[in-house]
Amino acid sequence: MTPIGPVDASQIPRYNGPGTFARLPRLDEVTSTDVAIVGVPFDTGVSYRPGARLGPAHVRASSKLLRPYNPALDVSPFAEMQVSDAGDIACNPFDIDEAVSDIERGADALTGDGTRLLTIGGDHTIALPLLRSVARRHGPVAVVHFDAHLDTWDTYFGASITHGTPFRRASEEGLIDKEASMHVGTRGPLYSDKDLSDDKMLGFSAVTSPEIEIDGVAAAIERMLARIGDRPVYVSVDIDVLDPAHAPGTGTPEAGGLTSRELLRMLRAFAGTNLVGADIVEVSPSYDHAEITGIAAAHVGYELLSAMALPKA
Repeated sequence: MTPIGPVDASQIPRYNGPGTFARLPRLDEVTSTDVAIVGVPFDTGVSYRPGARLGPAHVRASSKLLRPYNPALDVSPFAEMQVSDAGDIACNPFDIDEAVSDIERGADALTGDGTRLLTIGGDHTIALPLLRSVARRHGPVAVVHFDAHLDTWDTYFGASITHGTPFRRASEEGLIDKEASMHVGTRGPLYSDKDLSDDKMLGFSAVTSPEIEIDGVAAAIERMLARIGDRPVYVSVDIDVLDPAHAPGTGTPEAGGLTSRELLRMLRAFAGTNLVGADIVEVSPSYDHAEITGIAAAHVGYELLSAMALPKA
């Protein structure tokens, strides 16, 4: 069956039509879907600026400019696979534990037939229930985590599940492949050097933002692909991996980050890998300007979908 693609922008202006991601069909408008885009409007796990609960709607609104053909990868992702917008997973905004359970159940319900998810957050807390769902189907996965921060801290104010702890919990629960996971774009001050030693113990290597500046994007891509090999890979993109000049609308900005061009080039490298799921998190529209952050996040999603559309090497 030929996939149903986005609304044709040459026939209906981009400021008209559905409010779905890239103006794609809703999940209830297709008989089956290969990739479902789902929002998780949750930000109770943040430690600084709130507002990422409004991220899914903002990224969808910013995605109206996306077009169906990706010349950088020579692929039309919406023609190669059925992509649809599954709306949002409703979760408790007052109770983190209950919300995490809500998200896990929602992800399981959407992926029971083999559908892959591209999730739009929401704060980075949501990565934990998403990884629980992914690991249930694929076993421990290689996690490639684009972020200014490690997100492998133990607790904040005694809370074990926050946006700064998801990958420690995921490692402890056996959800990640400790021989194949890595951070990309990390930078900025830490609490102590123990943060780095703990991170290695949890199974992560890293290519930092300063290393990318010195060695270049191509070297970072080479390290990343060598690390993940042919394992099932899950990509988690915190939009604050970008420099605040490229993504001001986020909760914990750090100077010295990647450019949007560098990030998109790195995401294209997942074409041909066994990409089983992905998320884009920490877009906080109240701090955005002229949709700079929303547009960057929309293009991140587009490149991830394009990579998913290409056959595994």
